[in-house]
Amino acid sequence: MVATIQTLVQDNSERLEELQARIGYRFKDIRLLQLALVHSSFAFERMKHGRHNETQEFLGDAVLDLTLGYILFTRFPEMREGNLTRIRAALVNESGLAGMARAISLGDYLLLGHGEEASRGRTKPSILSCAYEALIGGIFLDGGYDAALSFVRKWFEPLIDRRRELLMSADAKSSLQELLQERHNAGPEYVLDIEEGPAHARMFTVSVHFQGNSLGTGTASSKKVAEQQAAHEALKHLNSPAH
Repeated sequence: MVATIQTLVQDNSERLEELQARIGYRFKDIRLLQLALVHSSFAFERMKHGRHNETQEFLGDAVLDLTLGYILFTRFPEMREGNLTRIRAALVNESGLAGMARAISLGDYLLLGHGEEASRGRTKPSILSCAYEALIGGIFLDGGYDAALSFVRKWFEPLIDRRRELLMSADAKSSLQELLQERHNAGPEYVLDIEEGPAHARMFTVSVHFQGNSLGTGTASSKKVAEQQAAHEALKHLNSPAH
């Protein structure tokens, strides 16, 4: 029997109710939620006209970029553009979105073709991230920008502060380089101060200097990590109220 979105809604009504309760949003047009759950493999095997979630995913991708961009812009008004972009990219990459999909058990509700079902498609990051963006696209179509923003804020804001600290620490060298280039049109210099310990457990202490001043120091088991730590300390120093 050939399926349509409407017959799928009828067949899956209880599961759709369950998912709406899980995500905290009730659709006025439940077909938009159902479409977000239809993978192309299922559509090609079972559905008339082969409708699936990829065009809704396209919209959701744009909506997610806009809503997250607005949240980050208003939350960190003094943060530089490059850092805002990096935080958003870390939140919306495939693995990040797949993690958000797992948080609401979205994989349990997907409609997959036989091949994807057999190859554990419900756990694949590519399929989960696509469905998550399709879900956001559906919320936007159903309730407009405010509904989409509310959904994204609810699920992403708890991650933002933690992700910001991890990201700023991990990419501190790039951030410091950009900051000093912007302010002084020159970059920092990293100096290896101490290298100690046995060959299998070396420790490196690195300091970062600019215009004759030491801005920060880091110690780690690799020079690269020590440089990132030093840059992180330098950024805290340069971004303090005194500067």
